[in-house]
Amino acid sequence: MFITLEGPEGSGKTTQVALLVRDLRERGYAVFHTREPGGTSIGDQIRDVLHDLKNEQMHPHTEILLYAASRAQLVNEEIRPRLAVGEVVICDRYADSTLAYQGYGHGLDLGILRQILTFATGGLQPDLTLYLDITVEEGLRRRHAAAEDGAEWNRMDALSLDFHRRVREGYLRLIAEAPSRWVTIDASAPRDVIQAEIRTAILARLTTSDPLSR
Repeated sequence: MFITLEGPEGSGKTTQVALLVRDLRERGYAVFHTREPGGTSIGDQIRDVLHDLKNEQMHPHTEILLYAASRAQLVNEEIRPRLAVGEVVICDRYADSTLAYQGYGHGLDLGILRQILTFATGGLQPDLTLYLDITVEEGLRRRHAAAEDGAEWNRMDALSLDFHRRVREGYLRLIAEAPSRWVTIDASAPRDVIQAEIRTAILARLTTSDPLSR
């Protein structure tokens, strides 16, 4: 089963993914945990370029192609082989991030982006996507606070408030287009409450779904 987590900046995905992976492994599931951009040696190098604050002049067309390159490597080197042997793959961000950030955020043509995504991934779609929702203002406040404590503050974080508002609106539109694949979770709730909701949603699918042929 292929599970992705999405959300605006500061939604707490990284924390929740770590808790989820540990829980599923304790339950006996073979779980592969990865992230985007990155997840491979090549992808991590691309991530450094994408997130470097020195690259503030990066054109959105360059940005989408770099994200797609990292994703293509991850899908072919890690995700598809792991799914083929029956592992549960959990990815912190995936193709929906491109539609939300580069499509709705930057205003790039969604039809062209979908073609690029299909080429990069071979059409691989998640079985389930968890969306951790939070207001843009609160999410960026969290990111600022974390950065002051030494966490990464990257080029995407530093984009305008209006950009991040468009991203969140984009996610909501994507959810409306395919509601059966998405589960929306209030990321402003206490951490344990969020984790409980995530586990409930995933375990319900894991215990009822048959292995998918890919």
